[in-house]
Amino acid sequence: MKSCITARFLFAILLLGLFGAAAVTAAPGAGPSQRAVILEIDGTIGPVAAQYFRSGLRKAQDLGAQLLILRLDTPGGLDAAMRDIVKDVLASSIPVACFVAPSGARAASAGTYILYACHIAAMAPATSLGSATPVQIGGFPGLPDDEPDSGRGTPDDGPGTGAADTTPEQAGDPAAAPETETRRTSDSSGSAMQRKIINDAASFIRGLAKLRNRDAQWAEQAVRNAENLTAAEALERGVIDRVAENIPDLLTQIDGQAVQVLGETVVLHTADMTTEAFEADWRIKILSVITDPNVAYVLMLIGIYGLIYELANPGAMVPGVIGAIALITALFAFQALPVNYAGLALLALGVAFMVLEAFVPSFGALGIGGAIAFIIGSVILYRDEAGQVGVAIPLIGTFVILSLALFVGVVGYALKTRRRPVASGREEMLLATGIAEEDFEHSGRVRIHSETWNAETLRPVRRGQRVRVKSMEGLQLTVEPVSETKKGESQ
Repeated sequence: MKSCITARFLFAILLLGLFGAAAVTAAPGAGPSQRAVILEIDGTIGPVAAQYFRSGLRKAQDLGAQLLILRLDTPGGLDAAMRDIVKDVLASSIPVACFVAPSGARAASAGTYILYACHIAAMAPATSLGSATPVQIGGFPGLPDDEPDSGRGTPDDGPGTGAADTTPEQAGDPAAAPETETRRTSDSSGSAMQRKIINDAASFIRGLAKLRNRDAQWAEQAVRNAENLTAAEALERGVIDRVAENIPDLLTQIDGQAVQVLGETVVLHTADMTTEAFEADWRIKILSVITDPNVAYVLMLIGIYGLIYELANPGAMVPGVIGAIALITALFAFQALPVNYAGLALLALGVAFMVLEAFVPSFGALGIGGAIAFIIGSVILYRDEAGQVGVAIPLIGTFVILSLALFVGVVGYALKTRRRPVASGREEMLLATGIAEEDFEHSGRVRIHSETWNAETLRPVRRGQRVRVKSMEGLQLTVEPVSETKKGESQ
């Protein structure tokens, strides 16, 4: 009995030991279990990039990764997409390291904001960042300011935009004078809308800089004056934390570094960390192509042209099918892009005018007006305050020329073709002429277009006499004599 109890006791101790060993092996902080997930954004920051980053962040959290590395190379992008990525970084439960790489890469415009938001900012040698000034691409340049610049700030103009604001010199803070001077100089020109956009962007990046304890003064200069820095300069000014040759070098350098994640201090253990790349799936890759502003623009025009050609020539089928698919795909892409519906309406109006030019003799007025509406609509098609999304000017010019040629030439030719006499079928047989092959008073045979037909007549017909078709019922013709012909004349 005692031996049985002893065996059970030893078995229980063995189980507890096994569970304890498993818990120690799975405990956070153990070297072999440390993992980093690598995301790569190479190109414009758009809705697809934001979706890719969110999916990668979710994957890293599901895997229990201790670090997310964003390898970045971008010229900028949409303001809304950039802010979505920044929000995801700020709400992340794991540290995010932004690494501008490889050498020759850049984190311009929207990329600068993302780098400032990340817990760790690093750059490879021979990389750059900056030029974060937002530019509004909608509207017409050169128009007068929305409000006269009288030097007085408005409530919407943000801090440091008017003479009524207290300057640091007046407040006895000479150290902050250079930053305020930069702000005041930049705000002294431009429309009220431009000032609002720039002030909002400057305030946003200052907040990120203070959150991550980075150089806020240079960040504001990057927004207001489009300043740029190399990797070495950024490290010297405290804009970034590290300059690394590659990801393994970066992991070695940040080992033991403490970062603030959701208000808590987290110490990184990256010396023996393993890495895993998160590849975009086929859906994201396709979306990244069709949501390119130029691609969406081309798809929309192909859709419009295809449907117009199908309506002008019913039964062509192929242009209609291709046009419908292209147009629906373009509309899907427009859901993810900042489309200006006034620009879309002008595009449609321009196409309609150019189509009418083929129908109505307007001596070029409709064609010229349609081309002008088409150009203006193309320029203002996207409403991006960051100035990174728009249709390429050469592409607009190419499609204006092609549109005029298509609607004035091809559609006009199709309409002329429809007005030509019918060359085959039942309609072509009516009023056609032929030769009687025999004498008959009621029914007989006639030869029309080198073919022999059964025919009926109300007047007697002699062999070799010319006849005209009055009607056709199935394969039976009703004819009438036209004129007398010489004996033996045949067709």
